[in-house]
Amino acid sequence: MRLIVLFGMPATGKLTVGQELATRTGYKLFHNHLVVDLLLSALDFGSPGFVELREQIWLGVVRAACREGVAGLIFTFAPETTVRPGFIGNLIETVKAEGGTIELVELTCPIAELKRRMDSASRRQFKKLTSVELFDELREGGNLDLPMPKPRLSIDTSACTAVEAAERIGRELAL
Repeated sequence: MRLIVLFGMPATGKLTVGQELATRTGYKLFHNHLVVDLLLSALDFGSPGFVELREQIWLGVVRAACREGVAGLIFTFAPETTVRPGFIGNLIETVKAEGGTIELVELTCPIAELKRRMDSASRRQFKKLTSVELFDELREGGNLDLPMPKPRLSIDTSACTAVEAAERIGRELAL
C-alpha cells in the first residue's frame, strides 16, 4: 500500500485537496476528522483518553488498509501538540512493517488566507477549528507546531486550486 499523508495547518485545504486526489487516483481518503469527531462525542479534545484512542484508531486503520491490500490511502493530518511526538514515527514504522510506502505532502497557505477560510461552511461540516481568535491563540502558543519530517513535496494552496494541487501531487509522486 502507498500512504499519502497530506499535512498542514488548519484551513490549508487538506480535505479538499485529498478529495480531488482520491478522485484522480482511486485511492481511498481517510480524513482525520472522522476519528476526531467520533471521539468528541464522548471525550474532551486533547484528554488522555482522546489522544490515546485517536492515535490507536489512526494507526489501526492504516494497518488494516495495508493488510487488506488497499492500493493507496490518503490521510489528512494537522500537526498539533495534542498529537504525541512519536506518532509520525509510529505511522511510518507501521506502514513499512506492513510492506507499504509513505509519502509526506505539506500544504501551506499564508496566515491571512487561513483566517479568511477558517469559518467556511465546509469546515463547519466537521468539528473543525472555525474560530480565528482560537486559531491565533493556538498558533501564538506554539500548539500548531508539531515537528514533522521533511515532506517530499510542499504546495501553497493559496497559489493554486485544489484540482491543480491534486494534479501536481499526482504528477510529482507518479500516482
